[in-house]
Amino acid sequence: MILIFLVLLVLFQASMVDYLYNNPQYYQLDAGTWESESFRAMELGELICAEEEVNLDMLTTLMVENSYDLTELDSLDWSNGALKAAKPAEYERLRGAYEMIFGDLEYFPIPANLADGVPDVTYADSWGEGRSYGGDRSHEGCDVMGDKMPRGFYPVVSMSGGVVEKAGWLEQGGWRLGIRSRSGAYLYYAHLYRYGRDWKEGDEVRPGELLGFMGDSGYGKEEGTVGNFPVHLHVGIYLKTENFEELSVNPYWVLRYLEKHRLKADFA
Repeated sequence: MILIFLVLLVLFQASMVDYLYNNPQYYQLDAGTWESESFRAMELGELICAEEEVNLDMLTTLMVENSYDLTELDSLDWSNGALKAAKPAEYERLRGAYEMIFGDLEYFPIPANLADGVPDVTYADSWGEGRSYGGDRSHEGCDVMGDKMPRGFYPVVSMSGGVVEKAGWLEQGGWRLGIRSRSGAYLYYAHLYRYGRDWKEGDEVRPGELLGFMGDSGYGKEEGTVGNFPVHLHVGIYLKTENFEELSVNPYWVLRYLEKHRLKADFA
């Protein structure tokens, strides 16, 4: 019996080596994967965004199998047995990174307006585009545009529960809030017109709670500077890793996923 077990174990190990050899993308699953540009792009694709909830094991497996780009995916079929068996520690580390992002997300940050005839917000994937204020840099977030209505019109709600880590004026971000979700992600809301209440560091935040109102504050050393760009909400998502205090990931596809979880309100 023991001999049979040993033979089966050897055959399994041999098949695993052959499996990895014939699937070189699995070598991307190393200790630094979740700090790579491919991971940070968060290219979830339409099929994942249509899911009611993100299955973290499915997402982890499909991302590895498709070189971290699911935008052309035509099936959600998956099996993670071989991957977990081959690199269990690396698999769990990557899965943990996705859990940090999605583990506490509940709502799209701008509610849907119940009133007729009010233009909705828009957004596009501007990840990595150039920005010049404060020096040449790349855009590390997603801008939800509300420039068809005046500053202060669109309410901004918390995408998750968590704790306020940063509040107040920031030269580039204007009136902003930084909230640490319970799962560990740092969610950044910038260019607010005003706050929903007097937020302080350490305040508890509930999912869907009013944070403030969309504006155009920022790009000025003087507190209260407005009018230097169209009205919008800058959404940022940051992870704390072994090598980075704040590693940005692209919020665009995350927002696409959250659209189905959108509160409704009458802005009038």
